[in-house]
Amino acid sequence: MVARIPIATAALVRTGLVLMAHRHPSRRWYPDCWDLVGGHVEPGELPHQAVSRECLEELGVRIHDPQPIPMACSDPTLDMYAFLVTRWDGEPVNAAPEEHDDLRWFRAGDLADLKLADPASLSSILNAVQSTTD
Repeated sequence: MVARIPIATAALVRTGLVLMAHRHPSRRWYPDCWDLVGGHVEPGELPHQAVSRECLEELGVRIHDPQPIPMACSDPTLDMYAFLVTRWDGEPVNAAPEEHDDLRWFRAGDLADLKLADPASLSSILNAVQSTTD
C-alpha cells in the first residue's frame, strides 16, 4: 500500500469572493489550472500548521483561526485537509511566482467556468463560500 500525500489548502473568503491561485504551467503536478492555495504537510507538522505556513509562504499573509472544512478530492494518492479562512493580516500577493502565475478573487458563480486542479472540489469550495454569506 502506497502512503498518501497529506495536502493542506486554504479557501480565503471575503465579501463573497474566494481567492484562487493559477498553478504555473511548468508545475509537475496539476499544471496550468486554478486551485486553492496550499501544499504539502511537512513531517511533524499538523495540517493547520501547514496551511498557516503555506499562506505565509505563498501569499505573504498571516491567517487567523483556520476552520476545517470538508473537501472532495478525486486523487487517491492525496489526503486533503482544507480550511476556511476569513481573517488574516496583510493583503494577499503572489509571493511564490514559481508556483503560481496569477492570483484572483472569484465570485462563487464564476468558479464553474474555471479549469480546476480537481473538478471534484468545486462543490466543496462553493459550500465554503456560501457558509460565509449565510
